[in-house]
Amino acid sequence: MASLTTAKDAAPASLRRNTKTAIARDFGTASKTYNPAARLQRYMGQVMLDQLLEPGCLSPAGAGCHILDLGCGTGWFTGQLAGISGWTEVSVTGADLSPGMLDYARAAGVPGIRWLVADAEALPLEDNSLDVIFSNLMIQWCDDSSGVLAECRRVLRPGGQLFISTLLDGTLEELRHAWHQADPGHEHVNHFESEEAFRKQALEVLPAPRISTESIALDYLSPMDLLSELKAIGAGFKGSSRRRHATAPGRLRAMCRHYPKGNGGRVYATYKAAWLTCRLPH
Repeated sequence: MASLTTAKDAAPASLRRNTKTAIARDFGTASKTYNPAARLQRYMGQVMLDQLLEPGCLSPAGAGCHILDLGCGTGWFTGQLAGISGWTEVSVTGADLSPGMLDYARAAGVPGIRWLVADAEALPLEDNSLDVIFSNLMIQWCDDSSGVLAECRRVLRPGGQLFISTLLDGTLEELRHAWHQADPGHEHVNHFESEEAFRKQALEVLPAPRISTESIALDYLSPMDLLSELKAIGAGFKGSSRRRHATAPGRLRAMCRHYPKGNGGRVYATYKAAWLTCRLPH
């Protein structure tokens, strides 16, 4: 769940393509280990699903409702969107950059869902073609988050609704600090958008977006347990300074020594969570 939020023109196109290829590959590799380790993803997605189910959120009985799960991953929430009781004539599409994730989602998912390999910065969808976009912890992986918001607005119909969750600056700060002590001058944790920058982007692109935030602390047996969870969901460091070889054991031990310990020797990782909702005017 690390973020690549540099401006679209800040890096050469070839570097952006390589980064996207790495993201798609790493998430595809993690498809079989993702669901058991994705506790933060399940929590943040459930918050949006609960909002979507509030009375009056959708048209009566969801008649003729077209829903996109953008960055659907293993399809955990795609299936729930397609199977909610009381909705009729609902069309659900799960889109993801990773073909490997979609292969897993297709095999494990409920019948009737359309699966689409797609880049969120250039959606292969028509203007005004969707009623709801649900996107859980995806946008922080994009080079151009403003472009993703603009694409979402483009494909939503008048009155359409957008539900997005993301992570902001301050996420994994304990891990970042421990690595800076153990391996100064080398990054191991990706950059996350500041809350101020994310709010500014949303206001520039969307009409009256609403953003709520929460600081979430998850506990782990050790820093290595945290690294294992990040690996299991495919969310390791993907910056341009990423080492081509495995981190030396001595550096790993030093990072563990510098990581702050809680009661009983357990450790905690902070995640700065944000949820964005927006309804387009009719």
